[in-house]
Amino acid sequence: MAELRNPNAPTQGSGGGGGDMRSMLAFTVLALVALLAFQYFKPATPPAPAQQQQAANQAVNQNSTPASVPQAGTGQTVAGATAQTSGAPTVAASAETLTIVENELYKITFTNKGAKVKSWILKKYKDSQGHPLDLVNQRAAPDFGYPLSLYTYEPALTDELNNQALYQASATGNVAAPAGIIFKYAKGPLTVTKTFMFNNSYVVDTEVSVTRSGSPVRALVSWPSGLGDQEEVAQYAASKFASSIGGKRDSTGPTKGWFSTGVSGNATSEQPYDYAAAIDLYFAAAFLPAVPARATVVTLHQTIQAPKDATAPNSEKFPSPVLGLAVGDTSGVTHTRLFAGPLQFDVLANLHSTAPDGLATGEDLKPLIQFGSLKIIAEPLFLLLRFVHGYVGNWGWAIVICTIAFNLLMMPTRFMMMKSSLKMQRIQPKMEAIKKRYAHLKATDPKRAEMNAETMKLYKDEGINMYGSCLPLLVQMPLLYGYYRVLGNVIELRQAHWFWLPNLAISDPLHILPIVIIASMFLVQFITPSPGMDPAQRRMMAFMMPAILGFSMWNFASGLALYWATGNLINLGLQLGINRSKMGQELKALAAKRAAKGTNRTVASKTIQGRR
Repeated sequence: MAELRNPNAPTQGSGGGGGDMRSMLAFTVLALVALLAFQYFKPATPPAPAQQQQAANQAVNQNSTPASVPQAGTGQTVAGATAQTSGAPTVAASAETLTIVENELYKITFTNKGAKVKSWILKKYKDSQGHPLDLVNQRAAPDFGYPLSLYTYEPALTDELNNQALYQASATGNVAAPAGIIFKYAKGPLTVTKTFMFNNSYVVDTEVSVTRSGSPVRALVSWPSGLGDQEEVAQYAASKFASSIGGKRDSTGPTKGWFSTGVSGNATSEQPYDYAAAIDLYFAAAFLPAVPARATVVTLHQTIQAPKDATAPNSEKFPSPVLGLAVGDTSGVTHTRLFAGPLQFDVLANLHSTAPDGLATGEDLKPLIQFGSLKIIAEPLFLLLRFVHGYVGNWGWAIVICTIAFNLLMMPTRFMMMKSSLKMQRIQPKMEAIKKRYAHLKATDPKRAEMNAETMKLYKDEGINMYGSCLPLLVQMPLLYGYYRVLGNVIELRQAHWFWLPNLAISDPLHILPIVIIASMFLVQFITPSPGMDPAQRRMMAFMMPAILGFSMWNFASGLALYWATGNLINLGLQLGINRSKMGQELKALAAKRAAKGTNRTVASKTIQGRR
């Protein structure tokens, strides 16, 4: 029999279909919850080493603000990566490790304890003992800090970052440049990242970020303890601060800082620094900020007891200045290049500060070589000296050859001086007659002007330039000063040898050159006719001047002494030739006549006194 159904009643199985739908929804919710729980509790997978290196390269090449600079090794922005809470996990190594970065120029040893440099060996240079030169001042660094340590305005924080923190290093052992190293440290709200990139030059690209609870901490990268070639008082005394602010260059010694500063003073200069450097005669640690407009610099000035003589470390010691620098960025993330190496002309000529467009095309660093105010003369002189060295292969012979050439070029001025002196002596009787006519007048008498007019007329009539004897000296002095600056400040003379001289940058160990200077200067003074000078005064000058100048050069660099001695020997030969000339014979006769006249006056004076 057929079943009768109410069309308005629910069909069979409708209630079961609603239950199935609810079950399906519940299952879906549970699956989503399980998936989310799995994602939440799944351990984070560390990035691959290749990804870390790529991220490090991105971090170094950025010059942007903290909000947009990628943090090396994470791919996150600094602001996002450093938004740490007090419950953030600690990032630290379990033990101290070393990382050695090496290229053809240097061998840098890092320790992860403080993420700082323990030694910075320059392979092409040696110290006074013949060992590879360590640019880290190992005498001062234990007390004042090692290179690439951090400078903050909180002593406790500075001590933690530099002396206590064991950073995690992205690489340990030996690393061949070009390469990059990332040091990381995190403890509580504090997060620190130090990134260093190395290439085939003396420049290290540096980026540092220190945050606390997500906020930047003012931390500057420092080179705090002078330079490793400083072994004695004289080398410490040669140290200077050097800078360029908006293209205006300056350098100053330890007695005059750019501003009152020091570790305790925390004085900071915020200027558009193109570069800021601690230098001595031959080496430098120079920071080149990535964004000069945001640069901030602190000069660090300490004192150490250094021996007077490097060959006798236990000899008497004197307080000596130790100069250092700390450089940062007002944005809170410090990005700067660091040049640590020799003040070599070609190296500095190829090293440029950061231009406004962010490229390394700004001014070069040649001004770090202290050529002085006459750089326009000193620099070409050095280039000439280097040119000659390229042919003879020895810096001592290059100095000798250039000195001979300069003296030959100056020979006409020497004859001008002699000729002017001879003319002056010829008119000496007329000059004395003019003076005698006006001798009764006081110095303030207006008629003295008539005497001056007569004297000038006499000069004109005789064709005498009253400045003729001085003009050649004025021409020679800038050249002599420029030569002096070159020979005393170029690194090429450091440890360059010549015969018995092992190092043209230090004094003659046997003092042969100072003795030659004294003897040759005395002979030149003695054989040069000086008819216009009193004989007694002439004898005194013949002895006193050589003694004063010779002994003042007793401890001068032997390169300078070699130049001076060579010049004196050339002058001695020239003077002997001049004395044999007609002009020399006439000057000699006038000098003898004046000496005889002086002797007669003395005898007459004594005779008159006897009669009285």
